[in-house]
Amino acid sequence: MNIPITAPTNQAEWQALAEKLNFETRAYINNRFVDAQRGDTLTTINPATGSVLAEVASCDEADAALAVKAAREAFQRGEWARRSPTQRKVTLLKLADLMQDHKHELALLDTLDMGKPISSALGDIDGAISCLRYTAESIDKLYGEVAPTGDSNLGLIVREPLGVVAAIVPWNFPLMMTAWKIAPALAAGNSVILKPSEKSPLSALRLASLSQQAGLPTGVFQVLPGYGHTVGKALALSMQVDCLAFTGSTQVGKQLMQYAGQSNLKRVYLECGGKSPNIIFADCQNLDKAAQYAATAIFHNQGEVCIAGSRLLVENSIREDFVARVVKAAEQMQPGDPLDPESFMGAMVDETQYRRVLDYIRQGQEEGATLRAGGEPLNGPGLFIPPTIFDDVTPSMVVGREEIFGPVLAVFGFDNEDEALALANDSDFGLAAGVWSQDIDRVMRVSRKLQSGQVYVNNWAGPDMTVPFGGVKQSGNGRDKSLHSLDEYTEIKTIWMTLQS
Repeated sequence: MNIPITAPTNQAEWQALAEKLNFETRAYINNRFVDAQRGDTLTTINPATGSVLAEVASCDEADAALAVKAAREAFQRGEWARRSPTQRKVTLLKLADLMQDHKHELALLDTLDMGKPISSALGDIDGAISCLRYTAESIDKLYGEVAPTGDSNLGLIVREPLGVVAAIVPWNFPLMMTAWKIAPALAAGNSVILKPSEKSPLSALRLASLSQQAGLPTGVFQVLPGYGHTVGKALALSMQVDCLAFTGSTQVGKQLMQYAGQSNLKRVYLECGGKSPNIIFADCQNLDKAAQYAATAIFHNQGEVCIAGSRLLVENSIREDFVARVVKAAEQMQPGDPLDPESFMGAMVDETQYRRVLDYIRQGQEEGATLRAGGEPLNGPGLFIPPTIFDDVTPSMVVGREEIFGPVLAVFGFDNEDEALALANDSDFGLAAGVWSQDIDRVMRVSRKLQSGQVYVNNWAGPDMTVPFGGVKQSGNGRDKSLHSLDEYTEIKTIWMTLQS
Protein backbone atom coordinates (compact mmCIF):
# COMPACT_ATOMS: atom_id res chain seq x y z
CA MET A 1 0.00 0.00 0.00
CA ASN A 2 1.27 3.49 -0.82
CA ILE A 3 2.35 5.72 2.05
CA PRO A 4 0.29 8.93 2.37
CA ILE A 5 2.12 12.10 1.35
CA THR A 6 3.13 14.65 3.98
CA ALA A 7 1.55 18.05 3.40
CA PRO A 8 3.79 20.50 1.50
CA THR A 9 3.74 24.03 2.92
CA ASN A 10 5.11 26.22 0.11
CA GLN A 11 5.63 26.44 -3.63
CA ALA A 12 9.05 24.79 -3.57
CA GLU A 13 7.77 21.79 -1.64
CA TRP A 14 4.81 21.38 -3.98
CA GLN A 15 7.17 21.55 -6.96
CA ALA A 16 9.46 18.96 -5.40
CA LEU A 17 6.52 16.66 -4.81
CA ALA A 18 5.30 17.13 -8.37
CA GLU A 19 8.66 15.97 -9.70
CA LYS A 20 8.40 12.74 -7.69
CA LEU A 21 4.87 11.73 -8.69
CA ASN A 22 4.27 8.59 -10.71
CA PHE A 23 1.15 8.80 -12.87
CA GLU A 24 -1.16 5.87 -13.45
CA THR A 25 -1.95 6.06 -17.17
CA ARG A 26 -3.91 2.86 -17.81
CA ALA A 27 -7.65 2.32 -17.78
CA TYR A 28 -9.20 0.48 -14.84
CA ILE A 29 -11.45 -2.32 -16.08
CA ASN A 30 -12.75 -5.28 -14.08
CA ASN A 31 -10.34 -4.69 -11.17
CA ARG A 32 -7.25 -4.45 -13.40
CA PHE A 33 -5.23 -1.59 -14.83
CA VAL A 34 -4.96 -2.18 -18.56
CA ASP A 35 -3.96 -0.39 -21.74
CA ALA A 36 -6.67 0.55 -24.20
CA GLN A 37 -7.38 -2.47 -26.38
CA ARG A 38 -6.27 -0.69 -29.54
CA GLY A 39 -3.27 0.85 -27.81
CA ASP A 40 -4.43 4.42 -28.35
CA THR A 41 -3.30 7.16 -25.98
CA LEU A 42 -4.07 10.80 -25.32
CA THR A 43 -1.61 13.43 -24.18
CA THR A 44 -2.27 15.30 -20.96
CA ILE A 45 -0.39 18.61 -20.62
CA ASN A 46 0.35 20.94 -17.72
CA PRO A 47 -1.28 24.20 -18.92
CA ALA A 48 0.87 26.30 -16.57
CA THR A 49 4.09 25.21 -18.28
CA GLY A 50 3.12 23.53 -21.55
CA SER A 51 5.04 20.40 -20.56
CA VAL A 52 3.69 16.92 -21.22
CA LEU A 53 2.61 15.11 -18.06
CA ALA A 54 1.75 11.69 -19.46
CA GLU A 55 0.37 9.62 -22.30
CA VAL A 56 -2.88 8.19 -20.96
CA ALA A 57 -4.86 5.26 -22.33
CA SER A 58 -7.56 6.48 -24.72
CA CYS A 59 -10.47 4.07 -24.54
CA ASP A 60 -13.06 3.54 -27.23
CA GLU A 61 -16.06 1.34 -28.05
CA ALA A 62 -14.19 -1.93 -27.45
CA ASP A 63 -13.07 -0.87 -23.97
CA ALA A 64 -16.55 0.41 -23.14
CA ALA A 65 -18.04 -2.95 -24.08
CA LEU A 66 -15.64 -4.75 -21.74
CA ALA A 67 -16.38 -2.40 -18.87
CA VAL A 68 -20.15 -2.55 -19.36
CA LYS A 69 -20.04 -6.34 -19.43
CA ALA A 70 -18.04 -6.42 -16.19
CA ALA A 71 -20.35 -3.89 -14.55
CA ARG A 72 -23.48 -5.81 -15.53
CA GLU A 73 -22.03 -9.11 -14.31
CA ALA A 74 -21.04 -7.50 -11.02
CA PHE A 75 -24.54 -6.12 -10.57
CA GLN A 76 -26.16 -9.47 -11.32
CA ARG A 77 -23.85 -11.28 -8.92
CA GLY A 78 -25.16 -8.95 -6.24
CA GLU A 79 -21.96 -8.89 -4.23
CA TRP A 80 -22.39 -5.10 -3.96
CA ALA A 81 -25.98 -4.49 -5.06
CA ARG A 82 -27.45 -6.86 -2.46
CA ARG A 83 -24.96 -5.98 0.24
CA SER A 84 -26.69 -4.30 3.17
CA PRO A 85 -26.64 -0.49 3.24
CA THR A 86 -24.61 -0.62 6.45
CA GLN A 87 -21.97 -2.80 4.81
CA ARG A 88 -21.80 -0.53 1.75
CA LYS A 89 -21.41 2.41 4.11
CA VAL A 90 -18.38 0.83 5.75
CA THR A 91 -16.61 0.34 2.41
CA LEU A 92 -17.34 3.86 1.18
CA LEU A 93 -16.17 5.39 4.45
CA LYS A 94 -12.94 3.43 4.06
CA LEU A 95 -12.56 4.93 0.58
CA ALA A 96 -13.12 8.40 2.05
CA ASP A 97 -10.43 7.71 4.67
CA LEU A 98 -7.99 6.66 1.95
CA MET A 99 -8.76 9.84 0.02
CA GLN A 100 -8.06 11.82 3.17
CA ASP A 101 -4.73 10.01 3.59
CA HIS A 102 -3.79 10.85 0.00
CA LYS A 103 -5.44 14.26 -0.12
CA HIS A 104 -2.33 16.20 -1.12
CA GLU A 105 -1.43 13.79 -3.90
CA LEU A 106 -4.96 13.92 -5.32
CA ALA A 107 -5.03 17.72 -5.17
CA LEU A 108 -1.66 17.95 -6.88
CA LEU A 109 -2.81 15.70 -9.71
CA ASP A 110 -5.74 18.03 -10.45
CA THR A 111 -3.52 21.12 -10.24
CA LEU A 112 -0.98 19.70 -12.66
CA ASP A 113 -3.63 18.32 -15.00
CA MET A 114 -5.93 21.34 -15.42
CA GLY A 115 -4.08 24.34 -14.01
CA LYS A 116 -6.10 25.24 -10.94
CA PRO A 117 -4.30 26.70 -7.90
CA ILE A 118 -3.22 24.11 -5.37
CA SER A 119 -5.14 25.88 -2.60
CA SER A 120 -8.32 25.54 -4.67
CA ALA A 121 -7.59 21.90 -5.49
CA LEU A 122 -7.17 21.09 -1.80
CA GLY A 123 -10.61 22.56 -1.16
CA ASP A 124 -12.02 20.42 -3.96
CA ILE A 125 -10.65 17.25 -2.41
CA ASP A 126 -12.14 18.25 0.94
CA GLY A 127 -15.47 18.62 -0.85
CA ALA A 128 -15.13 15.22 -2.50
CA ILE A 129 -14.34 13.53 0.80
CA SER A 130 -17.24 15.31 2.50
CA CYS A 131 -19.60 14.16 -0.25
CA LEU A 132 -18.50 10.54 0.07
CA ARG A 133 -18.83 10.54 3.85
CA TYR A 134 -22.19 12.32 3.89
CA THR A 135 -23.69 9.99 1.31
CA ALA A 136 -22.24 6.86 2.90
CA GLU A 137 -23.61 7.83 6.30
CA SER A 138 -27.03 8.53 4.77
CA ILE A 139 -27.63 5.26 3.00
CA ASP A 140 -28.51 3.16 6.05
CA LYS A 141 -30.82 5.82 7.46
CA LEU A 142 -33.33 6.00 4.61
CA TYR A 143 -36.56 4.05 5.03
CA GLY A 144 -39.08 2.69 2.56
CA GLU A 145 -42.79 3.40 2.85
CA VAL A 146 -45.93 1.55 3.79
CA ALA A 147 -48.96 2.64 1.80
CA PRO A 148 -52.23 3.47 3.61
CA THR A 149 -54.44 0.45 2.96
CA GLY A 150 -57.24 -1.48 4.56
CA ASP A 151 -56.62 -4.46 6.80
CA SER A 152 -56.79 -6.94 3.93
CA ASN A 153 -53.86 -5.47 1.95
CA LEU A 154 -50.29 -4.38 2.54
CA GLY A 155 -48.64 -1.92 0.17
CA LEU A 156 -44.86 -1.56 0.33
CA ILE A 157 -42.85 1.08 -1.54
CA VAL A 158 -39.19 0.11 -1.79
CA ARG A 159 -36.14 1.50 -3.55
CA GLU A 160 -33.75 -0.64 -5.53
CA PRO A 161 -30.52 0.19 -7.40
CA LEU A 162 -30.86 0.86 -11.13
CA GLY A 163 -28.03 -1.35 -12.36
CA VAL A 164 -25.15 0.14 -14.37
CA VAL A 165 -24.47 3.88 -14.11
CA ALA A 166 -22.12 5.72 -16.46
CA ALA A 167 -20.79 8.94 -14.93
CA ILE A 168 -19.30 11.44 -17.38
CA VAL A 169 -17.58 14.25 -15.50
CA PRO A 170 -15.90 17.54 -16.49
CA TRP A 171 -12.36 18.83 -16.21
CA ASN A 172 -12.92 21.96 -14.10
CA PHE A 173 -13.48 20.19 -10.75
CA PRO A 174 -12.27 16.69 -11.66
CA LEU A 175 -12.49 14.80 -8.39
CA MET A 176 -15.22 16.80 -6.68
CA MET A 177 -17.62 16.35 -9.60
CA THR A 178 -16.65 12.68 -9.65
CA ALA A 179 -17.63 12.31 -6.00
CA TRP A 180 -20.96 14.07 -6.57
CA LYS A 181 -21.83 11.38 -9.12
CA ILE A 182 -20.28 8.17 -7.87
CA ALA A 183 -21.01 8.57 -4.13
CA PRO A 184 -24.81 8.30 -4.38
CA ALA A 185 -24.64 5.83 -7.28
CA LEU A 186 -22.37 3.45 -5.36
CA ALA A 187 -24.15 3.98 -2.05
CA ALA A 188 -27.42 2.93 -3.67
CA GLY A 189 -25.84 -0.34 -4.84
CA ASN A 190 -25.15 0.34 -8.51
CA SER A 191 -22.14 -0.58 -10.60
CA VAL A 192 -20.44 2.60 -11.82
CA ILE A 193 -18.31 3.33 -14.88
CA LEU A 194 -16.52 6.67 -14.67
CA LYS A 195 -15.41 8.54 -17.76
CA PRO A 196 -13.21 11.46 -16.69
CA SER A 197 -12.55 14.31 -19.08
CA GLU A 198 -9.69 13.72 -21.49
CA LYS A 199 -8.29 17.00 -20.15
CA SER A 200 -8.02 15.80 -16.54
CA PRO A 201 -7.91 11.99 -16.17
CA LEU A 202 -5.10 11.56 -13.65
CA SER A 203 -6.93 11.91 -10.33
CA ALA A 204 -9.70 9.57 -11.47
CA LEU A 205 -7.16 6.84 -12.20
CA ARG A 206 -5.57 7.36 -8.79
CA LEU A 207 -9.03 7.10 -7.25
CA ALA A 208 -9.42 3.74 -8.98
CA SER A 209 -6.44 2.34 -7.11
CA LEU A 210 -7.80 3.68 -3.82
CA SER A 211 -11.18 2.07 -4.53
CA GLN A 212 -9.36 -1.23 -4.98
CA GLN A 213 -7.70 -0.79 -1.60
CA ALA A 214 -11.04 0.10 -0.02
CA GLY A 215 -12.45 -3.26 -1.09
CA LEU A 216 -15.02 -2.39 -3.75
CA PRO A 217 -15.87 -5.68 -5.47
CA THR A 218 -14.61 -6.48 -8.97
CA GLY A 219 -16.55 -4.66 -11.68
CA VAL A 220 -18.39 -2.32 -9.31
CA PHE A 221 -16.20 0.71 -10.07
CA GLN A 222 -14.26 1.21 -13.31
CA VAL A 223 -12.52 4.15 -14.97
CA LEU A 224 -12.34 4.69 -18.74
CA PRO A 225 -10.22 7.67 -19.82
CA GLY A 226 -10.83 8.80 -23.37
CA TYR A 227 -12.77 11.18 -25.60
CA GLY A 228 -16.45 11.93 -25.48
CA HIS A 229 -17.04 11.11 -29.14
CA THR A 230 -15.57 7.61 -28.70
CA VAL A 231 -15.87 6.00 -25.27
CA GLY A 232 -18.40 8.54 -23.97
CA LYS A 233 -20.69 7.98 -26.93
CA ALA A 234 -20.32 4.21 -26.62
CA LEU A 235 -21.44 4.31 -22.99
CA ALA A 236 -24.37 6.56 -23.84
CA LEU A 237 -25.57 4.23 -26.62
CA SER A 238 -25.06 1.00 -24.67
CA MET A 239 -28.19 -1.07 -24.14
CA GLN A 240 -26.72 -2.33 -20.86
CA VAL A 241 -26.17 1.08 -19.24
CA ASP A 242 -29.20 2.08 -17.18
CA CYS A 243 -28.32 5.67 -16.30
CA LEU A 244 -26.12 8.51 -17.52
CA ALA A 245 -24.97 11.08 -14.96
CA PHE A 246 -23.34 14.04 -16.70
CA THR A 247 -21.82 17.40 -15.88
CA GLY A 248 -20.61 19.49 -18.80
CA SER A 249 -21.79 21.66 -21.66
CA THR A 250 -25.42 22.02 -22.71
CA GLN A 251 -24.51 20.95 -26.24
CA VAL A 252 -23.10 17.62 -25.07
CA GLY A 253 -26.00 17.16 -22.65
CA LYS A 254 -28.44 17.37 -25.56
CA GLN A 255 -26.44 14.78 -27.47
CA LEU A 256 -26.55 12.39 -24.53
CA MET A 257 -30.34 12.68 -24.34
CA GLN A 258 -30.51 11.80 -28.03
CA TYR A 259 -28.28 8.77 -27.51
CA ALA A 260 -30.51 7.61 -24.65
CA GLY A 261 -33.52 7.78 -26.95
CA GLN A 262 -31.68 5.91 -29.69
CA SER A 263 -30.78 3.09 -27.30
CA ASN A 264 -32.72 1.88 -24.26
CA LEU A 265 -34.34 5.06 -22.90
CA LYS A 266 -31.80 5.08 -20.10
CA ARG A 267 -32.20 7.75 -17.47
CA VAL A 268 -30.16 10.88 -18.19
CA TYR A 269 -29.35 13.39 -15.45
CA LEU A 270 -27.68 16.56 -16.63
CA GLU A 271 -25.91 19.45 -14.96
CA CYS A 272 -25.04 21.73 -17.86
CA GLY A 273 -24.04 25.30 -18.61
CA GLY A 274 -24.80 28.54 -16.86
CA LYS A 275 -24.78 32.32 -17.25
CA SER A 276 -25.68 33.12 -13.69
CA PRO A 277 -26.92 36.57 -12.62
CA ASN A 278 -25.68 38.18 -9.41
CA ILE A 279 -28.05 41.02 -8.46
CA ILE A 280 -26.85 43.92 -6.28
CA PHE A 281 -29.61 46.19 -4.95
CA ALA A 282 -28.84 49.65 -3.62
CA ASP A 283 -29.96 48.71 -0.11
CA CYS A 284 -27.15 46.12 0.17
CA GLN A 285 -25.62 46.88 3.55
CA ASN A 286 -21.98 45.93 2.96
CA LEU A 287 -20.87 46.87 -0.56
CA ASP A 288 -17.24 45.91 0.06
CA LYS A 289 -18.27 42.39 1.06
CA ALA A 290 -20.63 42.12 -1.91
CA ALA A 291 -17.90 43.33 -4.29
CA GLN A 292 -15.44 40.77 -2.93
CA TYR A 293 -18.00 38.01 -3.39
CA ALA A 294 -18.94 39.27 -6.86
CA ALA A 295 -15.31 39.11 -7.96
CA THR A 296 -14.74 35.71 -6.38
CA ALA A 297 -17.94 34.37 -7.98
CA ILE A 298 -16.51 34.87 -11.46
CA PHE A 299 -12.73 34.71 -11.03
CA HIS A 300 -12.47 31.65 -8.76
CA ASN A 301 -11.03 28.67 -10.64
CA GLN A 302 -10.17 31.02 -13.56
CA GLY A 303 -13.90 31.45 -14.23
CA GLU A 304 -14.05 27.80 -15.31
CA VAL A 305 -17.08 27.23 -13.11
CA CYS A 306 -20.59 26.23 -14.16
CA ILE A 307 -22.18 28.48 -11.51
CA ALA A 308 -19.80 31.39 -12.06
CA GLY A 309 -21.52 34.71 -11.36
CA SER A 310 -20.71 35.86 -14.87
CA ARG A 311 -23.53 38.44 -15.13
CA LEU A 312 -23.34 41.20 -12.52
CA LEU A 313 -26.57 43.21 -12.31
CA VAL A 314 -26.15 46.43 -10.32
CA GLU A 315 -28.76 49.04 -9.43
CA ASN A 316 -27.77 52.17 -11.34
CA SER A 317 -27.78 54.46 -8.31
CA ILE A 318 -24.73 52.63 -6.91
CA ARG A 319 -23.33 51.15 -10.09
CA GLU A 320 -20.27 53.33 -10.68
CA ASP A 321 -19.17 53.03 -7.07
CA PHE A 322 -19.82 49.32 -6.89
CA VAL A 323 -18.05 48.42 -10.13
CA ALA A 324 -15.01 50.35 -8.91
CA ARG A 325 -15.01 48.18 -5.79
CA VAL A 326 -15.21 45.01 -7.90
CA VAL A 327 -12.30 46.20 -10.05
CA LYS A 328 -10.28 46.84 -6.89
CA ALA A 329 -11.11 43.36 -5.56
CA ALA A 330 -10.13 41.79 -8.90
CA GLU A 331 -6.70 43.44 -8.71
CA GLN A 332 -5.90 41.05 -5.85
CA MET A 333 -6.99 37.98 -7.84
CA GLN A 334 -4.36 37.85 -10.56
CA PRO A 335 -3.24 34.48 -11.91
CA GLY A 336 0.01 32.95 -10.76
CA ASP A 337 1.89 29.66 -10.56
CA PRO A 338 -0.72 27.04 -9.60
CA LEU A 339 1.81 25.42 -7.24
CA ASP A 340 2.07 28.64 -5.23
CA PRO A 341 -0.42 28.41 -2.33
CA GLU A 342 -0.83 32.20 -2.55
CA SER A 343 -2.08 32.17 -6.16
CA PHE A 344 -5.80 32.95 -6.44
CA MET A 345 -6.08 32.00 -10.13
CA GLY A 346 -4.12 29.52 -12.19
CA ALA A 347 -3.89 28.67 -15.89
CA MET A 348 -6.67 28.00 -18.38
CA VAL A 349 -7.08 24.27 -18.89
CA ASP A 350 -5.71 24.08 -22.45
CA GLU A 351 -4.95 26.02 -25.61
CA THR A 352 -8.46 25.56 -26.98
CA GLN A 353 -10.15 27.08 -23.94
CA TYR A 354 -7.51 29.81 -23.73
CA ARG A 355 -8.16 30.88 -27.33
CA ARG A 356 -11.91 30.62 -26.85
CA VAL A 357 -11.89 33.02 -23.91
CA LEU A 358 -9.64 35.50 -25.70
CA ASP A 359 -11.99 35.44 -28.67
CA TYR A 360 -14.94 36.31 -26.41
CA ILE A 361 -12.94 39.20 -24.96
CA ARG A 362 -12.28 40.47 -28.47
CA GLN A 363 -15.99 40.20 -29.32
CA GLY A 364 -16.93 42.15 -26.19
CA GLN A 365 -14.68 45.01 -27.24
CA GLU A 366 -16.00 44.94 -30.81
CA GLU A 367 -19.61 45.00 -29.57
CA GLY A 368 -18.98 48.19 -27.62
CA ALA A 369 -18.83 47.02 -24.02
CA THR A 370 -16.58 49.14 -21.79
CA LEU A 371 -13.44 47.28 -20.69
CA ARG A 372 -12.82 48.13 -17.03
CA ALA A 373 -10.10 45.58 -16.24
CA GLY A 374 -7.94 42.94 -17.91
CA GLY A 375 -8.47 42.04 -21.54
CA GLU A 376 -4.96 40.85 -22.45
CA PRO A 377 -3.26 37.52 -21.68
CA LEU A 378 -0.16 37.49 -19.53
CA ASN A 379 3.21 37.29 -21.25
CA GLY A 380 5.47 34.29 -20.79
CA PRO A 381 4.90 30.54 -20.71
CA GLY A 382 1.56 29.14 -19.63
CA LEU A 383 -2.06 29.88 -20.48
CA PHE A 384 -2.87 32.75 -18.13
CA ILE A 385 -5.68 35.31 -18.54
CA PRO A 386 -6.21 37.99 -15.87
CA PRO A 387 -9.59 39.01 -14.43
CA THR A 388 -11.48 40.83 -17.19
CA ILE A 389 -14.46 43.11 -16.52
CA PHE A 390 -16.83 44.58 -19.11
CA ASP A 391 -19.27 47.34 -18.12
CA ASP A 392 -22.21 48.77 -20.11
CA VAL A 393 -23.16 45.30 -21.35
CA THR A 394 -26.55 44.84 -23.00
CA PRO A 395 -28.58 41.61 -23.37
CA SER A 396 -27.89 41.48 -27.12
CA MET A 397 -24.11 41.25 -26.65
CA VAL A 398 -22.45 37.86 -26.95
CA VAL A 399 -20.46 38.41 -23.74
CA GLY A 400 -23.74 38.99 -21.92
CA ARG A 401 -25.54 35.91 -23.22
CA GLU A 402 -23.16 33.03 -23.90
CA GLU A 403 -21.28 30.94 -21.36
CA ILE A 404 -17.62 31.92 -21.70
CA PHE A 405 -16.20 29.63 -19.01
CA GLY A 406 -13.35 31.98 -18.25
CA PRO A 407 -12.49 35.00 -16.06
CA VAL A 408 -14.79 37.44 -17.87
CA LEU A 409 -17.45 39.45 -16.01
CA ALA A 410 -20.33 41.22 -17.79
CA VAL A 411 -21.88 44.17 -15.87
CA PHE A 412 -25.46 45.33 -16.49
CA GLY A 413 -27.31 48.23 -14.91
CA PHE A 414 -30.96 48.34 -13.80
CA ASP A 415 -33.29 50.89 -12.20
CA ASN A 416 -35.86 48.79 -10.36
CA GLU A 417 -36.74 45.30 -9.18
CA ASP A 418 -38.84 44.37 -12.20
CA GLU A 419 -36.06 45.35 -14.57
CA ALA A 420 -33.56 43.34 -12.57
CA LEU A 421 -35.75 40.25 -12.74
CA ALA A 422 -36.33 40.66 -16.46
CA LEU A 423 -32.59 40.89 -17.08
CA ALA A 424 -31.81 37.96 -14.78
CA ASN A 425 -34.37 35.64 -16.37
CA ASP A 426 -33.53 36.65 -19.95
CA SER A 427 -31.27 33.64 -20.45
CA ASP A 428 -31.37 30.11 -21.81
CA PHE A 429 -29.71 29.01 -18.58
CA GLY A 430 -30.93 28.70 -15.01
CA LEU A 431 -28.26 27.17 -12.82
CA ALA A 432 -27.64 29.76 -10.09
CA ALA A 433 -28.45 33.32 -9.09
CA GLY A 434 -27.50 35.75 -6.34
CA VAL A 435 -29.48 38.45 -4.53
CA TRP A 436 -27.87 41.12 -2.33
CA SER A 437 -30.36 43.13 -0.27
CA GLN A 438 -31.33 43.81 3.34
CA ASP A 439 -35.06 43.91 2.52
CA ILE A 440 -36.44 40.48 3.47
CA ASP A 441 -39.64 41.03 1.53
CA ARG A 442 -37.68 41.87 -1.61
CA VAL A 443 -35.33 38.94 -1.05
CA MET A 444 -38.24 36.50 -0.90
CA ARG A 445 -40.08 38.04 -3.86
CA VAL A 446 -37.04 38.02 -6.09
CA SER A 447 -35.80 34.60 -4.98
CA ARG A 448 -39.14 32.98 -5.82
CA LYS A 449 -39.33 34.68 -9.23
CA LEU A 450 -35.80 33.90 -10.35
CA GLN A 451 -35.70 31.04 -12.85
CA SER A 452 -32.82 29.19 -11.24
CA GLY A 453 -32.04 25.89 -9.54
CA GLN A 454 -30.49 27.70 -6.58
CA VAL A 455 -30.51 31.25 -5.26
CA TYR A 456 -27.78 32.63 -2.99
CA VAL A 457 -28.84 35.49 -0.72
CA ASN A 458 -26.06 37.79 0.51
CA ASN A 459 -23.46 35.14 -0.41
CA TRP A 460 -22.34 33.13 -3.43
CA ALA A 461 -22.10 29.35 -3.64
CA GLY A 462 -22.40 28.93 0.10
CA PRO A 463 -24.44 25.71 0.46
CA ASP A 464 -22.98 22.48 1.85
CA MET A 465 -23.85 18.83 1.24
CA THR A 466 -27.27 19.13 2.90
CA VAL A 467 -28.97 20.89 -0.05
CA PRO A 468 -29.36 19.82 -3.70
CA PHE A 469 -27.39 21.31 -6.59
CA GLY A 470 -28.71 21.57 -10.14
CA GLY A 471 -30.41 23.77 -12.70
CA VAL A 472 -33.50 24.50 -14.76
CA LYS A 473 -34.02 25.40 -18.42
CA GLN A 474 -30.94 24.52 -20.48
CA SER A 475 -28.80 24.22 -17.38
CA GLY A 476 -30.06 20.67 -16.95
CA ASN A 477 -32.49 18.50 -15.01
CA GLY A 478 -30.57 16.55 -12.37
CA ARG A 479 -29.66 17.19 -8.76
CA ASP A 480 -26.34 16.45 -7.13
CA LYS A 481 -25.68 16.54 -3.36
CA SER A 482 -28.10 16.04 -0.46
CA LEU A 483 -30.43 13.08 0.05
CA HIS A 484 -32.19 14.01 -3.20
CA SER A 485 -29.20 12.77 -5.20
CA LEU A 486 -30.05 9.22 -4.16
CA ASP A 487 -33.39 9.51 -5.96
CA GLU A 488 -31.55 9.56 -9.29
CA TYR A 489 -29.81 6.22 -8.78
CA THR A 490 -32.69 4.15 -7.40
CA GLU A 491 -35.87 2.69 -8.82
CA ILE A 492 -39.16 2.85 -6.95
CA LYS A 493 -40.94 -0.49 -6.76
CA THR A 494 -44.44 -1.14 -5.44
CA ILE A 495 -45.18 -4.44 -3.72
CA TRP A 496 -48.92 -5.03 -3.15
CA MET A 497 -49.89 -7.93 -0.95
CA THR A 498 -53.35 -9.35 -0.32
CA LEU A 499 -53.59 -10.72 3.21
CA GLN A 500 -55.69 -13.69 4.20
CA SER A 501 -58.30 -12.86 6.83
